[in-house]
Amino acid sequence: MQVFIQTIVNGIVTGCLYALIALGYTMVYGVLKLLNFAHGDVYMVGAYIGYFAIQWFGGPTALSIPVPLLIVIMLVLAGTGCGFLGVAIERFAYRPLRDAPRIAPLITALGVSFLLENTVLLLFGGFQKNYNTSEFINLTGGGIHIGDIRIDPVELTIIGVSALMMIGLKLLVDRTTLGKSMRAVASDREAAEMLGIDVNRTIALTFFIGSFMAGVAGVMSGFEINFISSTIGFLAGLKAFTAAVVGGIGSVTGAMVGGLFIGLCEAFSLSYISTKYSDLIVFGILIIVMLVRPTGIFGKRALQKV
Repeated sequence: MQVFIQTIVNGIVTGCLYALIALGYTMVYGVLKLLNFAHGDVYMVGAYIGYFAIQWFGGPTALSIPVPLLIVIMLVLAGTGCGFLGVAIERFAYRPLRDAPRIAPLITALGVSFLLENTVLLLFGGFQKNYNTSEFINLTGGGIHIGDIRIDPVELTIIGVSALMMIGLKLLVDRTTLGKSMRAVASDREAAEMLGIDVNRTIALTFFIGSFMAGVAGVMSGFEINFISSTIGFLAGLKAFTAAVVGGIGSVTGAMVGGLFIGLCEAFSLSYISTKYSDLIVFGILIIVMLVRPTGIFGKRALQKV
């Protein structure tokens, strides 16, 4: 029973990270009908920004500021940096192709992904970087311990920050003027423009918010996994995309639920089946969902204009 509960905890932690990345996929697809396959590499850039923030403040063993303040600075720097990176990608890579055939921005997205990955590789080398989380965060003494069930401070932070960001995004989309503009652009871009909505600004802010969440996820995954490299965005991005599709791409609620679902599936496959088959199971779920319910759990069939 303890293994079962610990597996659920691990799955929720992993699922929260996937959900944050998946929200970027689903928001961009909602407003542009674009699969932004560079999004996983934005998450990778966020992890690197977090790593260098630790070094700027003295390194993991000699920090010059309190740990809580460091974590806040890392999250803000990574989120803001990745947010502006997302805006730049939209402005220079996707906006010129907005009216092009759909295959053109898709290929461009793959090109941007390779560009980001190889730029980081050239700048910082191919060796893994280590957050050394245990050097400045007490992973054994803090957190919640009930018998053999353990939720360390990093996992609590991931769950707490992810929950706050997902709730905040849901409220923003449902109850603010920007959220109404996003929904209007997603429904009919031309009609939204005729109603006076600044479509370019709305799309840019959508990219900023989605990329901000990916940057935060990158930092928190660095805390949890410790090792980062220029290639971590590829697999994480694919799994987050799977989460978005399973939940219903274009649905904010679907991205959240899909992320948690994929995280739990991965955790249970690791604990009860084999580490060799976890990726096979996750992507097998994607194939099954596409065959059985292509719109996902919360997705709706698009209305056809006549």
